[in-house]
Amino acid sequence: SHGGISVGEDGASHQMNEDFALMRVIPGMTVMCPSDFVEAQKMVKAAYELNGPVYIRFGRAATPIIHDEDFDFRIGQAEMLQDGTDVTLIATGIVVPEAMEAAKSLAEEGISARVLNMATIKPLDKEAVIKAAQETGHIVTVEEHSIIGGLGEAVAAVLAEEAPARLHRIGVRDVFGHSGPAAVLLHEFGLDAEGIAKETRRFLEKQK
Repeated sequence: SHGGISVGEDGASHQMNEDFALMRVIPGMTVMCPSDFVEAQKMVKAAYELNGPVYIRFGRAATPIIHDEDFDFRIGQAEMLQDGTDVTLIATGIVVPEAMEAAKSLAEEGISARVLNMATIKPLDKEAVIKAAQETGHIVTVEEHSIIGGLGEAVAAVLAEEAPARLHRIGVRDVFGHSGPAAVLLHEFGLDAEGIAKETRRFLEKQK
């Protein structure tokens, strides 16, 4: 419950921005991070039924509910929340709703963004990443975690080996976290809708 920068009100010493990286390297470990309360409930049930070790990071900050109760969660399967043709936003955890809002903002500027909820970071849904790379050509990963060793690097490995595409990682950039309210810190680190849209625009502009 102390993963990410959004627990900043407890102080920077309590933030864990390296947990995905630490857990991914353990052989056989399943690593997951839910985007809302509904997904968290179903994720815990799936973890209980899985034969093997599981690490789940739960966000503590209040987030919008983006799933219905009949949502079918499956370990290792990405969820397409919105289709798009120009760029794919691959997000995990509490920044998934922010990525969805960023996609709406980009749409107003004529940028069509696909949004994938990558709730399982290991094993990663390689097929969804490859499909996104082939169909949109540009990938942006969004995580409340260091860009080192987390979702972004997991996606980068798939792209390098299977489907080369332009990639930009949004997350904590090799710095320690800061103390402060969750919303303020998400904005400071560019992990709110405004920051994600801004970084995505900048990334796409550089490709022209």
